[in-house]
Amino acid sequence: MTIKVGDKLPQATFTVMGPEGPGPKTGDELFKGKTVALFAVPGAFTPTCSAKHLPGFKEKAAELKKKGVDVIACVSVNDVFVMDAWGKAQGVGSDILMLADGNGDFTKAVGLELDASRFGMGPRSQRYSMIVKDGVVTELNVEQGGEFRVSSADYMLEQL
Repeated sequence: MTIKVGDKLPQATFTVMGPEGPGPKTGDELFKGKTVALFAVPGAFTPTCSAKHLPGFKEKAAELKKKGVDVIACVSVNDVFVMDAWGKAQGVGSDILMLADGNGDFTKAVGLELDASRFGMGPRSQRYSMIVKDGVVTELNVEQGGEFRVSSADYMLEQL
């Protein structure tokens, strides 16, 4: 079942790259008492994700924070090393938290998985964005059929 507005996010543990190397980041650490702009991409270094999705959130980070967002986070069914390399290649710095959902556990738990086997990519995440306040989804924007519109930073800014 797909998560919907008003639902509390399921328990999750992501992997993030820190100064000491890879480490866990729980959903409670990420979402409790905060407003989070979370967006998901099918894959790091893929064309739309690298050309539009991640750069849009990087470009609009200050505006999102002015509108009350505490954390901007990007999640993908990729390993932590790929997410870290992609974040560095895109110059996100501390503006965007790069979350690895390596086994797709979070993606499956929110019901937003994508079978990209026909592209040789295996199980991935759908492209979406959500605003999460204290662990509860207040906005959810899921793209349809390869589009890139409602999950963008610009669209999210209109919702805040």
